Parts: sequence; C-alpha cells; structure tokens
Amino acid sequence: MKSLLVVGSVAYDSVTTGSGSRRNALGGSAMYFSVSSSFFSEVSIVAVVGEDFSSDDHGFLSGRGIDLSGLEIAEGKTFRWEGVYDPTNVNYRETIDTQLNVFGDFSPKLANSHRKSDFLFLANIDPTLQLQVLKQMTRRPKLVALDTMNFWIDDHRESLAKTIENVDVLFMDEEEVKSFTGEENVIRAAKAARDMGPRILVVKKGEHGVLLFNEGDVFAAPAFPLDNVIDPTGAGDSFAGGFMGYLANVGDLSAEGFRRASIIGSVMGSFAVEGFSAERFQSLKHEEIDERFRGIAGITAFKPLDNDEKLPKRSSLKMGK
Repeated sequence: MKSLLVVGSVAYDSVTTGSGSRRNALGGSAMYFSVSSSFFSEVSIVAVVGEDFSSDDHGFLSGRGIDLSGLEIAEGKTFRWEGVYDPTNVNYRETIDTQLNVFGDFSPKLANSHRKSDFLFLANIDPTLQLQVLKQMTRRPKLVALDTMNFWIDDHRESLAKTIENVDVLFMDEEEVKSFTGEENVIRAAKAARDMGPRILVVKKGEHGVLLFNEGDVFAAPAFPLDNVIDPTGAGDSFAGGFMGYLANVGDLSAEGFRRASIIGSVMGSFAVEGFSAERFQSLKHEEIDERFRGIAGITAFKPLDNDEKLPKRSSLKMGK
C-alpha cells in the first residue's frame, strides 16, 4: 500500500435538498475525499480549520484512520458554505452564502512525511496553491491528480493551465472541460485537455457516470442507479477518493487498473449521495461496497461478439415506397 495525500478544504456546509436540510454539517473537498479513500488506503489531509472546529468531527476523521497531522487549526472560524438544491433536479443548486474565513488565508505547508507521498490529490483550491504544493514534494509522486471548478476556469485560466501541465490525472465535469478547452464536443475537448499535459482525463457526468480518457483507451463508467438521492454535495470528491484510494492500495496504473478505479469511484460517489454530509459513510461496510461494485458490473455486462461472429441482419431489404 502506498501513501496518499490530499490537499483541500475542510468546511461546514448548510445544505437544503428535496429530502431535508442540515446546518453546519461537516463538509469540504478534503473531507469527502479522505473519508471515501480511507476505505481502501491510508490517507493524510493538509487543510485548515478554525477554532470552532468540533472535537467530535476531529474524532470522526481520526477514527477513520485519517492522518490529521497536516490539519492546521487557525485563529478564526472554519470555512462555511450554504446551498439549496432544486427539489426536482439535484443537478442544479444555488449558493446562498460563502464565508471563506480561515480558508481565505490558506497556504499549504507540507511536513517532511507528506512531501514523500506516493499519490497526491490536489482538491479544488486556487491553482497557484496547487502548484505550490506540487513544488514542495521531495520527489514526484507516482500519480498526481487534480480537481477544479468553473471559478478557476473562468477567472484564473492561465494559472490553472500552468498547473495542469504538471499533473497526470485531471478531473472535470463535462461543461467544465468544454469551457476550459473551448471545444463543444466532449471527445475533442478531452483531446485538447490531454494535449495540455495530463495523460488521463476523467469527465464527470453526474447521474450519467463518467468518461475516462487514458491515451488510446476510452471507458464509460455508469453511475449506480439510485431511487433516492438525499444530498449530492461531495459526490465528485467521494468519487475521486475511491478512485485514488484504490490505486494507492493496489498500485496498478495500467489501463485496466484505471478502469476498475473508475467503477470504484462511481460506487463511492453513489454512497455519498445517500445521506447528508458523511452520514452514509459512518455506517458503510466493505461488504456493501463489494456488492455495489458487482452490481455495476452486472448492469453493464453483455455477451460480446466472438472473433468470427457477426450481428444478424435482414436477409433482404427492398428499398422503395
């Protein structure tokens, strides 16, 4: 098993969906990522929280075996975000309030142990900070992955492009990669993004799963079908946590390894949305993960053509009226 490091945010979220609401629930990209990946590998967090950060929340994270030595407690309040999801379409949400608080002055500083991490996930923060983190590594990790969002794409494109040149795996949703590359077709957008440096692009498509572009290998991983989505917050970070946690555990960086990682990411994202915050992860068992992994394999399995087999066709077809 290889060491895994995530640099990102730990926050308090106030979320309203069609299923209810939570006030000041544990959130943040690094939180979702680390909890998800902790089911597969050891993981360390570098983030900042305020003096108001709950001892119960600290205990929950440390109880998952997450290394919190890089979790800085600064004078002030923890980053807070409030959002409301459309009750008829969870793909749409409105941000009501954002309070950066101590996160506004976040400048990640890696301990010696973190600088030697084998796998690095640069969660959704300022791309300039992401690059600074990468430059602090004493050796280049075996795999560097990066996530971003429209704010950085729209207003900090130059610094984002410079950072992306230095990563192996790029996570974006479909609209983000189209916006970033200026291409309207996702296939052309994927090629343009990979030409900038990353050899692997993971295009998140929400309830429609993800597309994985890995050099000549294109793979579609479906989302696990759910009859009730409670809270979609953190689904993408939970996907990335499962994806990177699995790879850090097995060390398989082959095309097949990335395909399997995509399915595991889809599984972990599906559990994340079944509760608010990290509630579903608190009761999640490995047997459930295994069962859902097999379930996705089952809904995508079919008998391919044999080497000399062809699909049936009509024996005759009269064209005319």
